[in-house]
Amino acid sequence: MQTPPDIQIVTELPRLAPRPADSNKGNFGRVLVVAGSRGMSGAAVLSGSAALRGGAGLVRVGTPQEVLPIVAGGNPCYMTHALAQDTDGRLDASALTELLSVARSNDVVAIGPGLGRSSSLTTLLVAVLERLQLPIVLDADGLNAFVQHTAKLRRPPPLILTPHPGEFARLLNIDVGRVQAHRRELAAAFAAENDLVLLLKGHRTVVTDGRRVYENTSGNPGMATAGSGDVLTGLVAALLGQGLEPFAAAQLAAHVHGLAGDLARDEVGEAGMIATDILERLPRALQRLRGA
Repeated sequence: MQTPPDIQIVTELPRLAPRPADSNKGNFGRVLVVAGSRGMSGAAVLSGSAALRGGAGLVRVGTPQEVLPIVAGGNPCYMTHALAQDTDGRLDASALTELLSVARSNDVVAIGPGLGRSSSLTTLLVAVLERLQLPIVLDADGLNAFVQHTAKLRRPPPLILTPHPGEFARLLNIDVGRVQAHRRELAAAFAAENDLVLLLKGHRTVVTDGRRVYENTSGNPGMATAGSGDVLTGLVAALLGQGLEPFAAAQLAAHVHGLAGDLARDEVGEAGMIATDILERLPRALQRLRGA
């Protein structure tokens, strides 16, 4: 995998346009979040709530049947949709037709947080990427489903991947230490080869489409907590749904997510920070950028 030549280093942040006075919820994107499984319903709540806090006009969370009551109770502001599950409480391949039907009434689909892993789930997710012609944000177990199927990631864009270093190492079939030693080069090469946007999480998060690279400087070690990535997934989807092009959506999401983490650090400290602390400060982080 060769590093693409002539990479442009981006430092300027994109901005969301001001909202017109006669706006309605349909103007700011319909986002479907596909997330959750038995024991991981919180991932669906966090991602769906982050899509709302990130400014999406309408959010629906698709989740396995048995966890839907928990997910629905997690936030009254998104809608929910029950999908077929296996005996272990994970989405099943038989959910494909229903999932595609629900997805097509949306503008953006975020897939992965808390889904778990199974061969049936892999079959489902590969089929979704092949058949769904919508912008997709793929995270967490959504990424893990493609470890043996990376060629299936080459689909008409936009596709945004949001791996942490371990997930990216599994996709590349290399050691995570090599990923950390060559974050920018490996991310840019993978994005260029597969015609997608890659947001590689971690210290100085890397965002690249293979032609441009942005290294984020907001954020702090307190954000290394369960659920933080689920919040980021929903935020990326929300910004994409509001009309930002994929690279800009991923870039702004990385910065806003980190800034919300910095606001949380200043108020609750690093050691005790949890994902909901970041989630609750997304509106303030967005407002701070608008003020700037």
